[in-house]
Amino acid sequence: MKSIGYLVLAVLMTASATAAAAGGLLERSFRPLTGKTPVELSQAYGGQVLLIVNTASKCGLAPQFEGLESLHSRYKARGFSVLGFPSADFRGQEYEDEQKIQEFCTLTYGVKFPMFERVHVVGDAATPLYRDLLQATGEAPAWNFHKYLVGRDGKVVASFGSRTLPEDPEIVAAIEQALRAPVPAR
Repeated sequence: MKSIGYLVLAVLMTASATAAAAGGLLERSFRPLTGKTPVELSQAYGGQVLLIVNTASKCGLAPQFEGLESLHSRYKARGFSVLGFPSADFRGQEYEDEQKIQEFCTLTYGVKFPMFERVHVVGDAATPLYRDLLQATGEAPAWNFHKYLVGRDGKVVASFGSRTLPEDPEIVAAIEQALRAPVPAR
């Protein structure tokens, strides 16, 4: 029975790696925070530069929401978006109730960038998106507010640890460079 579990895990990891390698990182759907209808990421955000971030409202790093919102509003018109994925994987620092997450982010930090359903970002329960991000970078989030920069072609450009602030010159330079790439034909 144990070997079947390993076989299933190997098949899932291979499929995940294949999807990521084929530019299919965004070929999945997530429900917007407090929403009912899933959004196909490739349809909604294909051709954009994305900063994918695992967030947590009750984390000491939550003030990064301000910097993330600032980046989102600064570059949105040029085809950039921050995508937030709330997670309680690190010491349960996220509310279970999505309405509370949304209220906290909006009222405390003025978040307008897209936030999606609460997910797992590490371990066996990690959502396929985060498994693909790990496969592409060799880096799983070690804490809340890990940032993955995805280029217009749907491939990971860079990975930034939790303590790297959104306004860090390295992140800003990487975003600006990624935005210079041509929008791929659909």
